[in-house]
Amino acid sequence: MKITGVRSFQESIELERPYTIASRTVTAVELFFVRITTDQGVSGVGSASPTEGVTQETVADCQAALSEETLDWLVGRDPRHLGTHCRLLKEKLHATPAARAAVDMALYDVFAQILGVPVVDVLGRCHEVLPTSVTLGIKSTEEALAETDEYLGRGFRCLKVKIGLSLEEDVERLRKLREKVGAEILIRVDANLGYTVEEARRFAALAEELDLELVEQPLPVQAVAEMRALPPSLRLIVAADESLHDEADALALAAEPAACGIFNIKLMKCGGITSALAIAAIAEAAGLELMWGCMDESVVSIGAALHAAYACPATRYLDLDGSFDLPWDPATGGFVLDNGCLRIPDRPGLGVELRDDPGHTACASTGVT
Repeated sequence: MKITGVRSFQESIELERPYTIASRTVTAVELFFVRITTDQGVSGVGSASPTEGVTQETVADCQAALSEETLDWLVGRDPRHLGTHCRLLKEKLHATPAARAAVDMALYDVFAQILGVPVVDVLGRCHEVLPTSVTLGIKSTEEALAETDEYLGRGFRCLKVKIGLSLEEDVERLRKLREKVGAEILIRVDANLGYTVEEARRFAALAEELDLELVEQPLPVQAVAEMRALPPSLRLIVAADESLHDEADALALAAEPAACGIFNIKLMKCGGITSALAIAAIAEAAGLELMWGCMDESVVSIGAALHAAYACPATRYLDLDGSFDLPWDPATGGFVLDNGCLRIPDRPGLGVELRDDPGHTACASTGVT
């Protein structure tokens, strides 16, 4: 069995609902798609969503990494040699984790389809269904409450609220939100590096009052020592996001005393399923919990993250809502959403397909497609 072709294309998509976080306002997303084909008719799909401030690669970097010249080494190789290919992939695309993630998940998709089982069962399924949070960007209290009504009406029972521009406004909005939804709805927050150490300490005193599930990345990336100095009650529910890219970061954060109680793994940050599982193993060994997050992404990469999440014993939280605001997705499948909970469809591989006519121009083509 041989890989006969690797094809990639790019889509520019305007979001249905632009949103604001502490560092920027997001209105559109550039998505890349990869298809790996074999001489036995098996076809695997992957997707990338590069965001320079998060994945540390530009759209141009991602496009170059998925070019014919970069990917032609895969053509002619046996797709069943998954571990070898993923190890080489990390070496070749080390500086472009989102691009690497797209190829990595496509390789897993092919491999699991050859076996005739979902990727999660190749990895070792631990979970069947968990709730995902849905995200409220930074906005006025009135707008946040109105958007909350919409999400509760759609069955979501876990809200992630973006904070980090103004501590006072954040607290006011969260108090109003908690009053509205009561104790039954889970609320987690994400500061996206937005707080100073003093603000984080002040916020710690309010986290219990607000009954927050977790607090994502309250401090800047370089402030790991300061994270370790936060009150233990807060540090236990802090999820490291922008501070966590790869296995080296995971080891540094997990060193005693741990800088956080939760790792937020994103396939786009770490480079795909292979590296995500390595980070997850470090978390499990250190007694830390796992959160699985995303950017604005296709159902392809959201589905891939879900397969990895459900194969890890330490998984406790999902934040896989990145495809919900896309008015158009060149792919279908990936997961089943039911009352705010995500389930993996019983299909071989990742359970995704590219649409017949995605309305794109190929940005790269290698081998026979």
